[in-house]
Amino acid sequence: MKKRILLSIGVLFVAICLISTYIYITSQTEKEIGKKIGVVVSILPQVEFVEKIGGDKVQVTVMVPPGASPHTYEPTPSQLKEVSRAKIYVKVGSGVEFELAWMDKIISVNKEMLVVDCSKGIKLIEAEHEHEEEHEHHGVDPHIWLSLKNAKIMVENIYQCLTQIDPVNQEYYAKNKEKYLQELDELDKEIAQALFGKENRKIMVYHPVWAYFCRDYGLEQIPIEKEGKEPTPQGIASLIKQARENNITIIFASPEFSTKTAEVIAKEINGNVVLISPLKRNYLENMRKIAEVFANA
Repeated sequence: MKKRILLSIGVLFVAICLISTYIYITSQTEKEIGKKIGVVVSILPQVEFVEKIGGDKVQVTVMVPPGASPHTYEPTPSQLKEVSRAKIYVKVGSGVEFELAWMDKIISVNKEMLVVDCSKGIKLIEAEHEHEEEHEHHGVDPHIWLSLKNAKIMVENIYQCLTQIDPVNQEYYAKNKEKYLQELDELDKEIAQALFGKENRKIMVYHPVWAYFCRDYGLEQIPIEKEGKEPTPQGIASLIKQARENNITIIFASPEFSTKTAEVIAKEINGNVVLISPLKRNYLENMRKIAEVFANA
């Protein structure tokens, strides 16, 4: 009987020790998370930018999730709760529709957080739209992150805001930034070499997001969609003609958008539709893959 009691006491003691250890580890983990700087970003590529610089000192929340479009997405209550706790909001700043529609609301949720404009210092491209025989300009092309040269400026802007919030760790952020800038430089050179000497410099795309990429490497995009609208039957006929004249057999589309019209044109030119996303979280990896697809086209 005594042995059973002693055994029960032993088991209870071990259980208490395990529970105490779990509670301690959990509380320490929560404390570590609590020490991290809460950073909210608009789109997925910015997550890599912030994490590469901030390392284990940041906790990043993205507003436009995988598969969603920055043109139409609306934030959820849980996301706005994360905003209320954040120290920093890193916006693209170049006219992304999500930010134009929601930035005022987001700032009103947390007026104390530092808002950083990633587009500061970037030479923006005007968004050109065609109306019959006239050319009109409406705002700027917001897709600044699709240029490794622009990405370097965005990274510098993020670095500046992190050191402003957390000057004690400035050296840590600077070291991380320099390492990532070197990776961006190396990939930029790699892409330039891959695209050098290509005779056909024109690419046909569904959604015109590649202007900055094209500017970097001497390419020209022919967009199917203009002003967010599908082309008319006459417009489709014109696109088919352009594709044939320029020996284009691949049409690039994004998984975030419909591919129906792209498939119609591809069928007429005996070509294919290839999906490439401008919004992947793994920025360097995605840009390398995109460049390979363009080069092989």
